[in-house]
Amino acid sequence: MTFEEARAQFPVLERFAYLNAGTLGPLSRATLAAQSERLRFDQEHGRGGKAWFESVLALRATIREQLATLIGTTPDHVALTSSTTDGCNIVASGVSLGPGDEVVTTDSEHPGLLLPLNVSGAHVRVAEVAARPTANALETIMSSVTPRTKLIAISHVLWTTGQMMPVHELKRETGLPVLVDGAQSAGAIPVDVGELDYYTVSCQKWLCGPEPLGALYVRDPDALAIKIPSYFAQKSIEPDGAFAPAEDAARFDSGWLTTPSLAGLQAALEGAPDWRYDRAAEVAELCRRALRERYEIVGDGNATLVSFVAAGDAPAEAARLYDAGVVVRDLPGTGWLRASCGWWTNEDDIDRLLAGLSS
Repeated sequence: MTFEEARAQFPVLERFAYLNAGTLGPLSRATLAAQSERLRFDQEHGRGGKAWFESVLALRATIREQLATLIGTTPDHVALTSSTTDGCNIVASGVSLGPGDEVVTTDSEHPGLLLPLNVSGAHVRVAEVAARPTANALETIMSSVTPRTKLIAISHVLWTTGQMMPVHELKRETGLPVLVDGAQSAGAIPVDVGELDYYTVSCQKWLCGPEPLGALYVRDPDALAIKIPSYFAQKSIEPDGAFAPAEDAARFDSGWLTTPSLAGLQAALEGAPDWRYDRAAEVAELCRRALRERYEIVGDGNATLVSFVAAGDAPAEAARLYDAGVVVRDLPGTGWLRASCGWWTNEDDIDRLLAGLSS
């Protein structure tokens, strides 16, 4: 599949320079068609018969396998969730943190990670990485680790600056459990979970799936307590609610996920080209260089997010750009705008961004 053929699969690109996959990715024609077809299937076959339920379980199994392949693991280590926030809550509650325990995170985390950490009962230590070179991140985060640290919880790619954090190095250096927020990495850059303990995935961002869908990688399911159980947590249950856990990471499945969304995600995963990571990195660097000529780039990130200081009021600038056919994100309280460069982004999109900023 050529770049032009792949790009043509996204109808929104006919109208917008769509630079906000860091919030929600564009939906392809195949994804939209799969959603519609599955919705018709559900209504025609009746939602509740044995054959229909079997088709749903088969669809969930397919998605689990596809996501496992994407991040370098096997399906038995993947739970299906509705978001990265779901995954963060599952882990933060399941590791049984409490008073006297400490969690290390950074000063550029999304509320989807910070909120679960804050209510966990542990003391949260914040490493200040955003204003420093990415090369110093390992040392900076390590300096916040103490004998009381029970969990390191950070993003792989910071949602504010696009900086890639040394998640694997932190695991090797500390041996501590590491929870990774993968909202801005899975589907944008190559991911291999390796020896990491927990890795969350957003399916509606860089994977271009419908919302709300996500996943959670769990290296050792037996080591994580089930504190937010859904129906899928059990393989057998007693009248008082006592239960035998389901096998493997599926015990952490968030619950029922809509079948049209799952069908759309399957189509999105199958439609992603093999060359997507190289192309995304190339066009992000092109965007970074073009913006740097006129604006202050925030941080030294080299992932697919490019943040820069807005010339005026950032929310107003984002709204004005949208009216001009350019979709970007303003980052609340920062005065920054953020452009998300996906494998579908072309040079014309970047030109439209620059023209919109200058008008």
